[in-house]
Amino acid sequence: MANTVYQINKGINQSIEFKGLKAQYIWYLGGGVVILLFLFSALYLIGLPSLVCVGVVGISGTLLVVKVYKMSHKYGEHGMMKALAKRQVPTAVRIQSRKVFKMEN
Repeated sequence: MANTVYQINKGINQSIEFKGLKAQYIWYLGGGVVILLFLFSALYLIGLPSLVCVGVVGISGTLLVVKVYKMSHKYGEHGMMKALAKRQVPTAVRIQSRKVFKMEN
């Protein structure tokens, strides 16, 4: 078996990048692969033929890789967290009562 050397690019104050994936997306892809491993074993234990299991996991794995790479390129290192935080900011603050503005002496 040939030794393969993977280069991880990380400069000073830069996030880790591996094969085009940035920061947390490396973990998302790794977690997805572990879930697909458990999916394959569950399908095999249920009694489905192994080719069906490989087909389902292969298609799911391809979709996983495409989705994670698309998110990595679209959002970058911190963009997804910023997009999720922006969704939680209300567009307006409504007050039903003027009691808030009442001055108490």
